[in-house]
Amino acid sequence: MTVTLVVQSLLNRRFVASLTVLAIALSVALILSVERLRDSARTSFANSASGVDLIIAPRGNDVQILLATLFGVGSTGTGMSGDVVDLLKDMPGVAWTVPLMQGDNHKGFPVIGTSEAYFEHFKHSRGEALTFAQGTPFADPQSAVIGAEVAQRLGYGLGTEIVNAHGAGSVALEVHDEAPFEVTGILARTNTAVDRMVFVSLQGFEKLHAEAEAHPADPLAAHTKEDHVENGVAGVVPAQVNAAYVGLSNRTAVLGVQRAIATYTKEPLSAVMPNVALLQLWSITGTAENALRLMSMAVVVASMIGMVVMLSAALEARRREFAILRSVGASPRDVVLMIVTEALLVTASGIVLGLLIFWGAILLAAPLLSTQFGVTLGNQMLGTSEAALLLTILCFGGLASLLPAWRVYRMTLADGLTTKL
Repeated sequence: MTVTLVVQSLLNRRFVASLTVLAIALSVALILSVERLRDSARTSFANSASGVDLIIAPRGNDVQILLATLFGVGSTGTGMSGDVVDLLKDMPGVAWTVPLMQGDNHKGFPVIGTSEAYFEHFKHSRGEALTFAQGTPFADPQSAVIGAEVAQRLGYGLGTEIVNAHGAGSVALEVHDEAPFEVTGILARTNTAVDRMVFVSLQGFEKLHAEAEAHPADPLAAHTKEDHVENGVAGVVPAQVNAAYVGLSNRTAVLGVQRAIATYTKEPLSAVMPNVALLQLWSITGTAENALRLMSMAVVVASMIGMVVMLSAALEARRREFAILRSVGASPRDVVLMIVTEALLVTASGIVLGLLIFWGAILLAAPLLSTQFGVTLGNQMLGTSEAALLLTILCFGGLASLLPAWRVYRMTLADGLTTKL
């Protein structure tokens, strides 16, 4: 009976009640979106960085090197000598090395030049190996392996010819349509940045750029570069690479390798520990995250205040309604219960509508975030922390109704004790 009366009362004030529900819904959608984006970004970044012990690159900012090599965002700047990769292979404690070449994209997806060792040694999501959904690694220098997101978004399959363009992101400074690559492998989905990458062989990547850089008026230079590439075989490191992943057989050797790289005199280099660089990244983004969370909480509080204002403003107009309820036997406590139930119903309706808005936003934003930043928002199921957050908002809505409920209690008690002439 109480719920029926509350619903009828809200329908009589549906315009103001609808605005209150909408305000709560928007605040719920905002705070859930901020928390989901924050958690998904941290999880995706941590999963991508879980299989690499060190990243060796030309000296620069650790966070920039991390973003460029593991997530395909930006670049490492200049290259480093391929001799460094050979040097790393002979260092004590080093189990494997994977050279990387960058600088191209395919329709906005980063293109990475690497060796078959990448698919053998790279790990993600706390130690899981890369697997092929279709095909195999590089069959020849003009082979390409694509991530699951690339295959899904562009509709590519085995045998598809792809053309790279020089530049990062969606910038295409020079299209290399003279040397297409053929897709020979499609990786299984990892929910990391690997899903949005295109991998080509070191030999194919180097040959492509050697041909593009050779000047027609200098046949000797063109011939030298062409010879270098054509004579290259699998396992030979190019003269220059952008970076290299390093896996250690003994984790205690990490400081020794870092020290050796830092003191390398032939060229300035950096040895980046991915987990340490991630902590630096979180320290940079932490202020923005906290600001967004505070803004979201402020919107929730403002919505709760708006609900209190709605309930309080309607009290005088509803005095006759309460008097009729008292005349048919309702006690002041029954009327107070109606006010609290009304607040809980409005808050619950706002939470439900907010969830619908939140899920709609995920459907719209997930492809963009995955393609542009390699961040996977995950499924639409609510996590434990998100469910707890919604329960807190519901309880907060009930507590916010106590002030107008107390006013109703005093008002209905006074009306019941006052003789009307």
